[in-house]
Amino acid sequence: MADEGFTHPRLAALYDPLDPDRSDLDAYLRMAEEFGARRVLDIGCGTGVFALLLADRGIEVVGVDPARASVDVARAKPGSERVRWICGNATELPPLQADLATMTANVAQAIVDPGVWRETLRGAYEALRPGGRLVFETRDPARRGWEEWTRDNSLGVTEISGVGPVETWVELIEVGLPLVTFRWTYAFASDGEVLTSDSTLRFRERAEIEQDLAEQGFVVEEVRDAPDRPGKELVFVARRPLPRRP
Repeated sequence: MADEGFTHPRLAALYDPLDPDRSDLDAYLRMAEEFGARRVLDIGCGTGVFALLLADRGIEVVGVDPARASVDVARAKPGSERVRWICGNATELPPLQADLATMTANVAQAIVDPGVWRETLRGAYEALRPGGRLVFETRDPARRGWEEWTRDNSLGVTEISGVGPVETWVELIEVGLPLVTFRWTYAFASDGEVLTSDSTLRFRERAEIEQDLAEQGFVVEEVRDAPDRPGKELVFVARRPLPRRP
């Protein structure tokens, strides 16, 4: 189940204007080029920012996300017809032979249920061609990033075209590792409406993730640093092995 920030139409429409700097996606674009990917599965595609960046480069893209409001935003964007959009999750995919599967930003950590996490990894595995790769990021729990999720570090008031001023702030609700819950609040000046979205992320240890990947058949090729948050995040590169020669 996706958070209200992605499922509520009014909040889904705010996602891009409240986070216009998506330079965090540059590393994924470079990896798509590095691995020669021509077919990409974007798991948790949200409003389609990354999927459309890939499509701009002539890559065949399937974007999947359980939040219909976010997928509707993606479908309304210029060039969206170049992407195959699926409202659902990685456990319900049609047959694919992707070169690369991705989970950018918080997608991997937002899958908090261990069973659903394993099913998602299995779905990604099945969607990849032999030799294809899964790439995703996760925050290093040792860095205790949630301690920065306070109102003092929030966005404040943002003027949004067609909407007006929107004040947003974040509050830490509960820390019960490996789960951390926080709440975003959105106050609309135009009509006084106040909406909230609660989110829970799972902070997995590196060894746990490596074991989860291995159990689903992946080989972990590399664990990289995140260029946009050096020392704070782990970027996993896992491969579906080629069949063994007889």
